[in-house]
Amino acid sequence: MKEVRFFYVPNANSVNELSEEEAQHAVRVLRMEMGDEMMLMDGEGVFYRAVVTEATKKRCLYRIEETLPQERQWQPHLHLAMAPTKNMDRTEWFAEKATEIGFDELTFLKCRWSERTVIKTERIEKILVSAMKQSHKAWKPVLNEMMDFKAFLQEIEKQEKPMQKFICHCYEEEGLGAKVMLKEAVKSGEDVLVLVGPEGDFSIEEVKMAEAQGFQSVTLGKSRLRTETAALVAVHIMNLINQ
Repeated sequence: MKEVRFFYVPNANSVNELSEEEAQHAVRVLRMEMGDEMMLMDGEGVFYRAVVTEATKKRCLYRIEETLPQERQWQPHLHLAMAPTKNMDRTEWFAEKATEIGFDELTFLKCRWSERTVIKTERIEKILVSAMKQSHKAWKPVLNEMMDFKAFLQEIEKQEKPMQKFICHCYEEEGLGAKVMLKEAVKSGEDVLVLVGPEGDFSIEEVKMAEAQGFQSVTLGKSRLRTETAALVAVHIMNLINQ
């Protein structure tokens, strides 16, 4: 019996064929043929059990046999905003692993000491989709374009929906809010936003700016972590507390 393969089809219930990229993977790589069963995922909480009705070099048509709404593994909205690393491999690694663990939204920040100020979200989007399929996640994380740190805070302030807001940093200076462990601060069942800075950390001015807008300063532990490691730890903590 063949293993059932998963494919990302955002509008699966209104079309009857895979995208060209997914079709080529299904037919050329996986050698799928007419009659083979596959699972489609729309990225918005629904799986579809489908059967291949036609397979050519560039096309793969299907017929939906069953619609399978999925239950969320966590209820609140989990949002991680981070400054991308200078080495993009590390940011891509984070995006993949965070999706496998589970979260809802990713925003890239341009901070005062950011070493990378431009990022191609198209490649990150493909990584999110691939990780979603591999880990059988029913929801695809929302990916936002890079935003200036101050502009991002202003955008969050406009949102009326309440959420827990945290900023991770390494400072112990006077004048900043007392830091607590993120794992002790996050409350289960409430929307969460966590900020992680660049490899040189946020500036003190950025931390003060965030605290002035209701963000709580937090620590992830005694170890000094790389940006992508800190971001992944934050996602893991949000996920575990809300499972």
